[in-house]
Amino acid sequence: MDIIGIGYLGFETANLDAWRDYGPQVMGFQVAPSPESDSDSLYFKMDDRRHRLAFHPGKIDRIAYIGWEAKGKLEFQAAVARFREHGVEVSVADQDLCERRGVKELVRFRDPVGYQHELFYAQKWMPRSFQPGRPHGGFTCGERGVGHVVLITPEYTPELEHFLTNIMGMRYYGAGAGKGKTGFFRSKLNTHTSHDIAYGFGPGKAGVQHIGITVNSVRDVGETYDLVRKKGLQMMMTLGQHTQDPHMSFYHFTPSGFAIECIVELEPWHDDGYELNPEKLSTWGHELVGPILGSSVRSPEEVFDR
Repeated sequence: MDIIGIGYLGFETANLDAWRDYGPQVMGFQVAPSPESDSDSLYFKMDDRRHRLAFHPGKIDRIAYIGWEAKGKLEFQAAVARFREHGVEVSVADQDLCERRGVKELVRFRDPVGYQHELFYAQKWMPRSFQPGRPHGGFTCGERGVGHVVLITPEYTPELEHFLTNIMGMRYYGAGAGKGKTGFFRSKLNTHTSHDIAYGFGPGKAGVQHIGITVNSVRDVGETYDLVRKKGLQMMMTLGQHTQDPHMSFYHFTPSGFAIECIVELEPWHDDGYELNPEKLSTWGHELVGPILGSSVRSPEEVFDR
């Protein structure tokens, strides 16, 4: 499938008011106008797209959907046909949902774990429309999308890897340097990073562990780091550099209990051509100073709508 990457992410949250402050004042997101049919939700811009992140009112904090961007109409149609050929149940979104997402067309489907995904093309945008919520150099979205997401799965099965690699056409990049069973995957058209999505095995657990967002400069990482410390927000990992990516980052927890990895590219990433198997998680830094799983990781019964 000719997928660019994650075009948008949607969450349910019981902490909308906290996000209204945290999103612009800590991360530098721009508050975007909410669609008329979804006025109770909170939307954030990270670039000139209509939105990249959406937070919908909910009883608990959990990920609601992952929006994958197809390159265009023909690639979208070919992907939908491939899903159906492989017996994947897809539902076609009506015009109201397409308008809320700001896209031409989209379909919805679930992975073998139970997470809700969407595939779309042609999200609306307006040049020079992004205005950060605080002084900020901007986010590296463009042709790569929001960034990456790491999910916890109560079972890590061959069916999951088959779904991602053989059906969605992703590249398996390895299991990483962490303990336990993990899989890193990147979409076919991603030539910028090691992964778009990862699944970590957590027996009896499910939920989003963290999302990775790339900013345009070291200064943006540093100023965000200072704000996190000044506001006394819970940190997960200190500043550091992962082994597989020539990037600097740190992790801290959001009002929804999952972490954000704030990343800057120190040099362009290039595919090394072989499976990821580093000796250590990071070349320097990334001291673990908080829990590795936040409150967004819960029982599968809470996270998934069956």
